[in-house]
Amino acid sequence: MTTLAVLGVGRIGGECAFAAATLGIIDELVLADVYKPLLRAQALDLLHTNTDIPISTENNRIRDADICIFAAGSPRNPSIKTRADLFDANLPVAEACIQHLGGFGGKLIVVSNPMDVFCYYFQKKLGMPQEDCIGFGGQLDSRRFAVALAGHGIDGPAYVLGEHGEHQVPLFSHLGREIPVTEREEILTELRGASMEVISGKGGTAFGPASHIIDLIRMLKGEKHETITVALSLDGEYGYSNCAMGVPAHISSNGAKVMCDWPLDAWEREQLNEAGTFLESLCRRLDV
Repeated sequence: MTTLAVLGVGRIGGECAFAAATLGIIDELVLADVYKPLLRAQALDLLHTNTDIPISTENNRIRDADICIFAAGSPRNPSIKTRADLFDANLPVAEACIQHLGGFGGKLIVVSNPMDVFCYYFQKKLGMPQEDCIGFGGQLDSRRFAVALAGHGIDGPAYVLGEHGEHQVPLFSHLGREIPVTEREEILTELRGASMEVISGKGGTAFGPASHIIDLIRMLKGEKHETITVALSLDGEYGYSNCAMGVPAHISSNGAKVMCDWPLDAWEREQLNEAGTFLESLCRRLDV
């Protein structure tokens, strides 16, 4: 039996609930949202699908879930320049959700932005093991990196570390060929703006994030084991301790285990240091 709780059932949360239910990878859903008409509508819409999964909207069921997705709060839109700009808007939402997670012993997937900051916030506030509070974003950034590389005629493994935002760090040194700094910077600029065309055209991303989150749920259920990039609260790994940041991790039913032996070249290390410094400055604003 696998129970999935979704905090915030809007665009991404709703897509995840629908996909998880219809793909049959969960046995029960717990849905929560501060906007009750949306919550009722999403629960009814799911009841009308060809699935037969129990759906609860009782907040006291959240803490008993095996996996919980935090997707509540304001999404990014064309008027919001960076994900970090959502800090002040979404911090009260995270604080409210903490009240429903007391005693939670499952795996928490943090989606709402700024994702890295809220990953750190929940892990510290709830006293969760590092491996159980996982920030989503690295999978999506890595896929966008792969798409950008293909556009430049470059093959190879695509991984992105750092912030899920402006300070993302694509790993060019793992491609098996030298990529000039000018081309690296060009591709990095493409990555920073990769989501904005989607947001401008349809109001927000949904399919991309949801597909990768479903894949992450499969890993956490033990259906497959993979090494991907996720945000985790760091305890000295890669030189940082006071923030969460995207790092390579092996994902299994035991959670996310940081892979600490990935070499970085000088350009990547400089970019990662900028990401760490930026995220530390944001995390210092939290009361943890």
